[in-house]
This record gives sequence, structure tokens and C-alpha cells, in this order.
Amino acid sequence: MAGIGLKLNRLFEKRTISAYLAGFAYSSMSTVTPMLVVILNILLMSHFLGFDQLGFVERELFSCSVLYIFIFALLTAAPFNSVLSKYMSDVIYEERYEDIRPCFFFGLFLNISLSSLLGIPFCLWEHFVGRVDVFYTFTGYCGYIGLVLVFYSMIYLSISKDYQKISLFFFIGMLWAFLFSLFLRFIMHWGIRESMLFALMTGFFLTAFLQLAIIKRYFVKNSNRYKSIVRYFGKYWKLVVANFCYILGLYIHNFVFWNTDMRLVVVKTFVCNQPYDMATCLAMFTNISATIIFITRVEMHFHDKYKAYSESVIGGKGSDIDNAKKEMFRQLSAELVNLVRIQFIITAVVYLLAVVFLPGFGISSLTMRIYPCLAAGYFILFLMYSEIIFLYYFNDLTGAMLTSVIFCLVTFLGSLVATHLPELWYGIGVVVGAFCGWTFAYFRLRYMERTLDAHIFCRGSLLKPGMGTRPPGQVFSRTEQRQAAAEPSTAK
Repeated sequence: MAGIGLKLNRLFEKRTISAYLAGFAYSSMSTVTPMLVVILNILLMSHFLGFDQLGFVERELFSCSVLYIFIFALLTAAPFNSVLSKYMSDVIYEERYEDIRPCFFFGLFLNISLSSLLGIPFCLWEHFVGRVDVFYTFTGYCGYIGLVLVFYSMIYLSISKDYQKISLFFFIGMLWAFLFSLFLRFIMHWGIRESMLFALMTGFFLTAFLQLAIIKRYFVKNSNRYKSIVRYFGKYWKLVVANFCYILGLYIHNFVFWNTDMRLVVVKTFVCNQPYDMATCLAMFTNISATIIFITRVEMHFHDKYKAYSESVIGGKGSDIDNAKKEMFRQLSAELVNLVRIQFIITAVVYLLAVVFLPGFGISSLTMRIYPCLAAGYFILFLMYSEIIFLYYFNDLTGAMLTSVIFCLVTFLGSLVATHLPELWYGIGVVVGAFCGWTFAYFRLRYMERTLDAHIFCRGSLLKPGMGTRPPGQVFSRTEQRQAAAEPSTAK
């Protein structure tokens, strides 16, 4: 994320209201704009194509199709993204740019293979059991694969610090999807549901195509070295577990409530829980600004301290290293405290506005009863994710993995218990899970602060590993030293 730090510093150093607004807009464009553009496009298509005219089953079929496309595209991409990002970062640092294309093709093969293995059986079930027509089923499957390609390609553009292009390509893809849906509906006279899903699918593929084109333009050479990528998955398997458990933890509480009496089954295939899913969406948007604030402040403040510490380790004195370490962890603590303070104010204001105005837009009372607990849970959850990012900074893969596993497991167990509680406490599983993950990550960071010197300077080996006879453990003998000193005098 270091690519946006310089731009943010140039914006905020003017210290004017307009500069602060521009900085907030820029950081927003670099983080959450793609998601907001997709949501806005779906809302616009629904309004202009007359989505409300459809029957209940048709509306729910489209809504569940889009929901499943997003959730499972994220889940299938999660096991690969973190390791491939790590490999890309190391390759760029070592200036082995010819190894990026093999990484891209190998990762693409793995991602598409896993996504297809999960998607094809579900689509067959949707068609033969749910009696959904072949065209709609295949369109949904293609939309799922298209979004998988989009999420996968975003890794490489993020590593290349091209956040603006990511947002631009999403905007172009969704603009095309909106216009194309109007063409299909009013010129070709397609059905409303089919026009929206098919246009959305083509928008995803257009976004993925634009991303792939810019990646191929950036990275031209191909070394055809694939073994090193496979070894990375074995070496950094903790990254796979950490990222997958975090993404799974975001949705595992939804999966639990999809199996309660409140669930809605659409065409014997799709399962959802409308009030709980809507409350989850509201809770996420209530706290989404934490991502913007965190990235902005880390880019502007912590990254410089981290860079200063790294440079002192390479060529500084012991006192310089100690001072740089203290400054870095002092800044880390300050960033976490500021994030809690600022996000708490934003969450409180957004929550108040939601409680006052959302019932007037048709949000059910059950959703509004579930919403407060989930809003508190997502507040803690985004704070926990900030600590995971700091653990990544210090290469503490074990800490990041355990944080994600604790969060996912406790959220799952807590949600099972929450199904037997009143509606007001349905989100307690997310609250407890996020708090346990946050607590573990906090003490892990404190542990890293105490043992960072050993973590940095005591890793690796002085001798090159290899097969053969083990060297003796004794490296110095005072007796042999005396004998060697006495030999010249004896010869005289």
C-alpha cells in the first residue's frame, strides 16, 4: 500500500479543509470504491428496469444469485491471494520481473480450478433440482467466474500500486453493465431478471479483461519458472490459513443463521436469511470507514517509522536501532488508539442515522433489532484486521494465522449459541469472535515488541544447510590455544 502514501502526504500537508476532503476522497477511491460502484450499479438497474415489478420468487432468485456470486468468489480466491501477494512482493524487491508472469498463470490455474470444482456441482443442482432454466444458470456461473478473475487480477494491480486503475476499471465495467442492461431490456426485450444478471456478468468480464490487459503490459517477460511458486505455498502455508480463515469468519455467522428456522429457501437451491443478511450488510457499511482511516494513517505515519527501523537494522548502530524500534511501536500504538477513537465517533453517528431513517425506507423491525449487536461486532472486527496487518509487517505469520483461526472458530461457536438467544443478541457470535481475535493479536504485538530483536537478528544460520557430516559443536578450546602458543617457543 506504500504507493498511495506519497500522494496522501502531498494532499494533507496543505492542512486545509479542501485538502482533507480530497485526501479522504482519494483514500476512499483506493479502497472501497469498487464495492460501492457495483452496489450503485445494481440499484440503478433495479430502478430503471422495474425490478419491483417481478414476483417475489424471481426477485429473491436474482438477489441470492448475486449474493452467492460475491461470497463464494471471495472464498475461493482467499487461499491463494496472500501467498501470491507475498511472492510478487519478493520478486519485485529482487527485481526478477520475468518471474511475475509464471506466478500469474500458475495462480490463475489454481484459482479457476478450485472455483470451477465448487461452482459446477452447485449449478447442476440449481438446474436439475431447482428447475432453473439453463440460460440463467449458466449466466450466473459465468458471472461467478468473471468475478473470480476480477478478484484475482486485483492482486497484481495492488502490488503494482495501481489502485486508481482498479477503481477506474470497475467504473467502466459497471457503466457498461448498466447501459447494456437497458439495451437488453428495452431494445432486445429480454426479461428483467435475465437482463440484469447477463449485463452484470459482462461487466465483470470487461473489468477482468481490462485488468488482464494492463498486467500483460506491465510484465512482458516470462521465465517459465514455476517450481519456486509451488515452494512458496509450502513455505508460507500459514498465510493461506490466515487469509482463508479471516474471509470465512466474515461469513460463517451468516452460514449458521442460514440453517435456522428464519431461513428462506429459493427454488430448492439457494438458502438465505433476509433480516440477518441485511443487518450484516448495514453493520459492515457502518464500519467500512475504518478501512479508509487505517490505510490513510498507516501510509502517512507508520510506514515511515517502519522504513526508518528497517534502514537502521541494515546499517545503523545499536542505539539507533533501539530508538527506531521504540519510535515505530510508539507510532503503532498511537495509530490503533486513533483508529478506535475516530471510528467510534463515526460508528456512533452512522448508527444513529440508521436507526432514525432506515425504517422509513422499508427496513424491517427485525433487521433493526439484529443490527446493533452486529454493528458492534464489525467495529471490533475491523480493529482486529488492522492488528493482523501489523503482524504481517513484522512477518509474524504464526500470530496472524492464530488470530484468524481464533476469530473464525469463536465466531462459529458463538453464532451457534446466539441462535437460541433473543433477536437482539443474534450478532453476539461476531462480537465475541472479533474480541477474542483482537485480544490475541494485541498481546501478540506486545510479544513482538519484546522479542523483535531476536526475531530480526537470530533467524537463519551461519552455515549453509546441506547434506553431509555435521560440523563439531565446539568452536573454541583454551587448551588448544595454549598448545599453539607454546609450539613456537619449543621450536626455539
